[in-house]
Amino acid sequence: MFESLSDKLGGVFGKLTSSGKLSEKDIDAALREVRLALLEADVDFKVARQFVKNVKERADGDKIYASLTPGQSVIRIVREELAEILGGEAAELARADKPPSVIMLVGLQGAGKTTLAAKLALWLRKQKQPVMMAACDLQRPAAVDQLKQLGKQLDLTVYSEEPSSSTPVKVAKAAYKKAQEEGVHYLILDTAGRLAIDDDLMSELEEIRDATSPVETLLVLDAMTGQDAVRSGGEFNDRIGVTGMVLTKMDGDARGGAALSMRSATGVPIKYIGVGERPDQFEVYHPDRIASRILGMGDVESLIEKAESQFDSEEVAALEAKIKKNQFDLNDMLQQFQTIKKMGSMTDILGMIPGMGSLRGKINPKDFDEKQMGRTEAIIHSMTMVERENPMIINGSRRKRIADGSGTTTTQVNQLLNQFKQMQKMMKKMSGPGGKRALMNMLKG
Repeated sequence: MFESLSDKLGGVFGKLTSSGKLSEKDIDAALREVRLALLEADVDFKVARQFVKNVKERADGDKIYASLTPGQSVIRIVREELAEILGGEAAELARADKPPSVIMLVGLQGAGKTTLAAKLALWLRKQKQPVMMAACDLQRPAAVDQLKQLGKQLDLTVYSEEPSSSTPVKVAKAAYKKAQEEGVHYLILDTAGRLAIDDDLMSELEEIRDATSPVETLLVLDAMTGQDAVRSGGEFNDRIGVTGMVLTKMDGDARGGAALSMRSATGVPIKYIGVGERPDQFEVYHPDRIASRILGMGDVESLIEKAESQFDSEEVAALEAKIKKNQFDLNDMLQQFQTIKKMGSMTDILGMIPGMGSLRGKINPKDFDEKQMGRTEAIIHSMTMVERENPMIINGSRRKRIADGSGTTTTQVNQLLNQFKQMQKMMKKMSGPGGKRALMNMLKG
């Protein structure tokens, strides 16, 4: 989402770090470009103005003009101030003294509340928290069925009643009682939305709030709606009393300025972000990490968390043993591809690696085509188990059969086998006495 802003800021700071000493005039010129980049990214003009003012004051106060690395000093200040306008520190989810802790999701229709309810429930379950969802949206056709289907798909408990013979408040009260009886720690209420804010919507939400006393009222906002999200956020907060926000569709191609403006404009912390359509594409919102990503500094912490959530420790140990015995085969290669796919798109993963931001535009996107990974999987799936374990036996006729079975060409099968050979050589080097040096050389490459 922040790709355009990241590119512009990268250009500005590239000039600063390439020059030696900086004058006040250099800083002013750079900050003018920063302010324009923020405004073009749809950041609220008051937020952009205050941000630039804060950076300038700190640059003067820190006496960076006399420092040995003035450009880097400016970037450090920009990163800290950017993290501050993004929210400062990650905000934790509240919890009641005794269960259930009610989380009420509110927002306009189309923001993705129902899907978000399932994502949040899945995330809480991964934290070993018993969780239940309640279908309180009786306005939108099929909203109840959608939540029940998500619950079934993810093996999550959903409380619902027939829309024609119930009310949202009645559903919320009954769900609260059931959660209490079953000792469920978190109860997520999926409420109705409207195309625009009106009194009927607000009155309904107020009734549910008063009946269940939620510890969190999370406003779900579509990050791609820009400044409209900021305005509706303020209106919901004034009427309902919002404790936190969740931004959906953060993987979209919008300018992203609304996300930068939300905390400063509303005073309400962003707690979570949705970064894709899959149920597991959901993250805790870390302002400092987002700031680092925007400035092309990577986000190693989030990358490690993504890897830890997908890589099984026993599988890793087994793979390590196979590599040491030089037994790495196509089954292992397939398993690694499938695990990496679960972590998200290759573009997102590369964006979390420090220094990769500066390579954007120099890397051919086709090299990281998600469809290419799909073709690779299809080719390996078209092989017999014997062929996967011993690719050396794959001759011309076998290649033709594999290509036909996977809907690819023999050239593409050859490319995969060559990639596997290179990967096998790399694994062999890494398992040897100079493995650490080999790994460093690979990373440099």
